Amino acid sequence: MTQHDRVPLTLIGGLSPTANTRLTDTLRAGDPGTAVVHHDLRHIGSGVVRRRLQLGHRDQLTALELAHGCVSCTLREDLLPLLRRLGRMPEVRRILVRLDPAMEPEPVSWALHHVLVGDRPVLADLRIEAVYSALDHASWFEAATGEDTLAECGLQASAEDERTLAQVALAQVEFADVLVLDGAATDGWSAARTAAVLDRVAPTAPRAELAGADGSTLRAAVPAEARRGELTDQHGALLRGQPPLHTDCGICLFTFTARRPFHPQRLHAAIDVLLDGVVRTRGRAWVASQPDVAFWIESAGGGLGIGHAGGWLAAAEGPEWLEVSPERRTLAALRWDPAFGDRAQELVIVAHQAIPEEIEAALHGALLTDEELAAGEHAWRRYPDPFGSWHEEPCADTELAPGRHDAGAQTGKDDTL
Repeated sequence: MTQHDRVPLTLIGGLSPTANTRLTDTLRAGDPGTAVVHHDLRHIGSGVVRRRLQLGHRDQLTALELAHGCVSCTLREDLLPLLRRLGRMPEVRRILVRLDPAMEPEPVSWALHHVLVGDRPVLADLRIEAVYSALDHASWFEAATGEDTLAECGLQASAEDERTLAQVALAQVEFADVLVLDGAATDGWSAARTAAVLDRVAPTAPRAELAGADGSTLRAAVPAEARRGELTDQHGALLRGQPPLHTDCGICLFTFTARRPFHPQRLHAAIDVLLDGVVRTRGRAWVASQPDVAFWIESAGGGLGIGHAGGWLAAAEGPEWLEVSPERRTLAALRWDPAFGDRAQELVIVAHQAIPEEIEAALHGALLTDEELAAGEHAWRRYPDPFGSWHEEPCADTELAPGRHDAGAQTGKDDTL
């Protein structure tokens, strides 16, 4: 089956159910061959996920019991086979997947690429046409810069979901091909601050106003170079496009880089600096006590995620040079160190009410001193390590999520969906 033959699939996400619904209805309007699938997670406390399927005159609501208590398994066992069936129906010309507000689009895309339904993944029959994120103009900035959790807002995807609204809001816009703004900002200052954040976290995604738009206009807004569900290479470039580097409305973007490792205890003590007045942190870290492991660090709105980004190329058990992407090979070659190889610190930070110099000073203070560096890797491995060991999640083989692992000493970002 060629790319042209595969049925186009669109992912629609966003924190605001109203904006999300309005965007979905706009993309569907006037096309009876468009199927819409929506899994509502607001009743998981009762052990139920409600699935709505719209196609032509059909509007069907189905209650699904949680598969052994797991939302991810329930969605995997229902959504993926359903998408394949819809893709094979001759009357279906396009599929829209309207994501629950708590769902991030990248883990869903990962499942579409990698989870087998029968003998092959869903994207053997479908193709991701676009990823949209619907933003409520009046509330998005507060959600993306605040500290409220999904649980506090009644939006969590599971009883164990500890993510903040900001973590989800940022993940939704960072992965989107087009950002669609609904409603009106409360005032000009709020609109300017929202634009300043979006300029820095999603510089390649065009913005469209939902008011007055139609499906054709919104589909035409998808740029030719859109990622269309392409998964994040955690060892690739951290900056996509050309985000502005100047300060605007108090929003600024800067990078922290270093060639020596972090001391695990000092990093653990300093890392809270990424949670106060910081809109977003993303990047890789090298911790002396675990020199073979690349840490992946994300923060947003008081929520912190620390994941396992695999081994460094320079590690004895790391990936082979030809096993990794050309982008990663190029970046590694440009910064290769004779002693440490590709190991390095590289964080991109978008700050709002924080002082960049204070963040940089705190992180620099967590690096090994000259004396500690000279002691060598054998001594580093004996450092007390508050980050603990990496472990497999119980649903790692079935969840709609990349296989990231969380460190025991930090609350990792919830990758359930």
